[in-house]
Amino acid sequence: MPSESALGPPPSMTEVRDELTPMLSQYYELCERYDDALVLFQVGDFYEAFCEAAEVVARTCEVTLTKREDSTGTYPMAGLPIDNAASYLDRLLDAGYRVAVADQVEDAEEASGLVDRAVTRIVTPGTLTDDELLGAADANYVAAVARGDGSDVGTGGAGGASDADGPYALAAVDVSTGECLVTSLPDAERCVEELERLAPAELLLGPGVDLPDDRSLPAMESAHDPDAFGFDAARERVGAYVPSPDAVLDAEVEVRACGAVLAYAEYTQGDERLEYVSRITRYDPRESLRLDATALRSLELFETRGDSRGRPLVDVVDDTASAPGRRRLRAWLRRPLLDRERIEARHGAVAELVERSLLRERLRELLAEVYDVERLVGRVSRGRANARDLRSLLTTLDTVPELRAALEGSSDTVGDDADHVASDHLCDLLDALDTLDDVRDLLRSAIAEEPPMEVTEGGVIREGFDADLDDLRATEREGRQWVADLEASERERTGIDSLEVGHNQVHGYYIEVTNPNLDRVPDDYTRRQTLKNSERFYTPELKRREDEIFGAAERADSLEYDLFVEVRERVAAETDRIQRLADAVADLDALASFAAVAVANDYVCPEFGSHDEGIHIENGRHPVVERTRREFVPNDARLGGRHSEDGERGRIAVVTGPNMSGKSTYMRQVALVVVLAQAGSFVPADAARLPILDRVFTRVGASDDIAGGQSTFMREMSELTDILHDATDESLVLLDEVGRGTSTADGRAIARATTEFLAEAVGAYTLFATHYHELTDLAEDLDSVFNLHFAASRDPESDGESVTFLHRVREGAADSSYGVEVAELAGVPERVVSRSRALVDAERDGADDVNGADGADEATETQAASRQPAADSRQRTLADAAATNGGAHVETEPVVEGAETDDGVDADVLADLADLDLARTTPLEALNALHDLQRRLEGAEDGG
Repeated sequence: MPSESALGPPPSMTEVRDELTPMLSQYYELCERYDDALVLFQVGDFYEAFCEAAEVVARTCEVTLTKREDSTGTYPMAGLPIDNAASYLDRLLDAGYRVAVADQVEDAEEASGLVDRAVTRIVTPGTLTDDELLGAADANYVAAVARGDGSDVGTGGAGGASDADGPYALAAVDVSTGECLVTSLPDAERCVEELERLAPAELLLGPGVDLPDDRSLPAMESAHDPDAFGFDAARERVGAYVPSPDAVLDAEVEVRACGAVLAYAEYTQGDERLEYVSRITRYDPRESLRLDATALRSLELFETRGDSRGRPLVDVVDDTASAPGRRRLRAWLRRPLLDRERIEARHGAVAELVERSLLRERLRELLAEVYDVERLVGRVSRGRANARDLRSLLTTLDTVPELRAALEGSSDTVGDDADHVASDHLCDLLDALDTLDDVRDLLRSAIAEEPPMEVTEGGVIREGFDADLDDLRATEREGRQWVADLEASERERTGIDSLEVGHNQVHGYYIEVTNPNLDRVPDDYTRRQTLKNSERFYTPELKRREDEIFGAAERADSLEYDLFVEVRERVAAETDRIQRLADAVADLDALASFAAVAVANDYVCPEFGSHDEGIHIENGRHPVVERTRREFVPNDARLGGRHSEDGERGRIAVVTGPNMSGKSTYMRQVALVVVLAQAGSFVPADAARLPILDRVFTRVGASDDIAGGQSTFMREMSELTDILHDATDESLVLLDEVGRGTSTADGRAIARATTEFLAEAVGAYTLFATHYHELTDLAEDLDSVFNLHFAASRDPESDGESVTFLHRVREGAADSSYGVEVAELAGVPERVVSRSRALVDAERDGADDVNGADGADEATETQAASRQPAADSRQRTLADAAATNGGAHVETEPVVEGAETDDGVDADVLADLADLDLARTTPLEALNALHDLQRRLEGAEDGG
């Protein structure tokens, strides 16, 4: 949040409060009441800010800072045009401000003195309702987190019984649509994970809530009355939305979180109950595939990781036609299912839409005519919808009978084999498509076809809807027609050909006669206004007609507004039905999108088997990469289970091969196939048989958190810690180059120990890409480990120095990482490439002098010799570690014969290492121990 000095009552006003003019005094009182927000104060057609707030508005919104002068002095002032306020509000929100919008709540013409103003809404990032400020593709949540004391855990709380951290509850509301979600989490870490997946725009933290400092939440944290988290107040609040909170929510802590977020939503919308929040939905995170923030980023589901040329997965698989469908598809990708029956229900619907092309295209054609009905009904319920919104709602409702006809079978789909949808899921959606005939009939009869934007100026109610209104409009029309005919009749009566009949806002209707013709003016003309070259008159009949016209118009406008409000309220009364319809339309659109993408990109319906059968993907493809490369090489993936080609298969694949060969793409495409399959989509492959997985873990790519005190390596180890603690034998784990960022020996040891732990203690499906070729030896020692590599070929005509990457996965270990060749492709200077190649060749051949005859570097040899004792000691340490770990194989570098060591230090180090209980040592503890041993060995090397 910005500095509080920019909010609350301006200090300059506080000093002269008793001397303020009535308008500035009113502004001061609103600033004092809404001291956590920047107050925008309606003055005519502008929202104004004064004093220090004006300076903030001018600077942030890049508008002119002016001055206002009155009896108390001169104040800075900045104004924003009301008609274009949304764009300026967006800037203020981006700068971290809440904005209190104070509107004129009475007609300026009817006010006896100062026009009354009141804050009608608080605009915050999580409680936006304006379409101009909202993205159509994403839900916009404000979330609240409450913490229990350990005694209020419900029977269905995610994660089971709480630990010492106490249970947490998370509640989120999308104020624009009325969606309200509530869940329980066992600890702070799981709470953060769910927040990262939900991605709220604003976050409220209850008393005692202390989330980890390293959380990566983009949400703005907002202060809120802690009393709103109290159980009694929260239960009363929730009870205003659902008849029995205990029947909906599972624990006291859930009630507290839900009550607090609803209270905040009401506060921002004008302290009124949000009538359209009629469905509080409790969900259990354990019912969906867990994808934490790391996985969402690594797999690039919704945004890319810095490469502007790339595309996230959602851009490829989202071909929805409506805003509700777009949000639904994204929600499915954020929470892929674990329930096989529900997954296969979606697949069945997609399969039917894939097969029935005419039905699919007819549905998509109709869905393209659907407006954002979820947000429309929200505006209707809040009393903020205008006549055009109601017409948009009518247009949407008019598509429903046609959607039903398409699903039931009609002439538009006569080319399809079936007359009626066969999928159970599509049949359920057909039943949910309420045509809302009463609402449609009301809107069609009440609202004009092309109404104006403003609802107070007439023209919004259709003729024939109300007899009294029709009479008033008829009187107005007849009067205006009489006036329109008056000019011709008066010219004929007076003989004045230049006579004109006109109207203005000040003087009303008049008859204008130029000065040369004033002697021909009839006696019944009464002078109304004198101009330089003419005079304006009126007649008794003209005056009577004027009063009649204006009176009828005024009464008609007032009656029309009352009728519009009545119609809007009658529609709002059907909010529940409209929201259920919106749910069905959103599901139908998401399914039709999955089908369209499957047809366009040649996806197949995945099958689901048991974990005994493992993961089996034939010719799998990366859904994004295949769309950006002209030629994409598909690859199989087989983890676990028995396959006819190679019998029983291990679950852990150590993947080696060159950089740029496709290892990371391969690993990610396996994960994306899983995510898409469990979300209900078809998948990019020739065939796929999968088990239902509970979570996808990723440790891919380099990142750091310098501000949080974490280096790249520490961040990597933290992510690895989460994986090794939380993965199960039903999880998919992607590991890419674990162990980089430290010494080769330490990194190799961590990578090997990690693989052994996953194989022996976890049993997760694992793809481990590495350049530590020594890890491939694990396939000989552990039945669950096998080797894959990405093939490359050398051009014999270039003496083997030119390499072609085949991007093809093959069994076994790679013969090289081809690092020098990749360096050459990247443009590294030829001298560096040649020297690197000579060093690699020398090491491969076991040469003693790798410096060459012309470039011997005695200093380098001396340094290498001085490091040898520590290296020798480290190899013994790893060898002894293998012996103390039940004989587990640990690959070591060759020990150089004849190297001298400090036996005293070696004995201490080896003794400490022998005492380590590796079975009970966490990865982070192991890292710290390794670091300490390395430090001690280096100290011995330096003579310390």
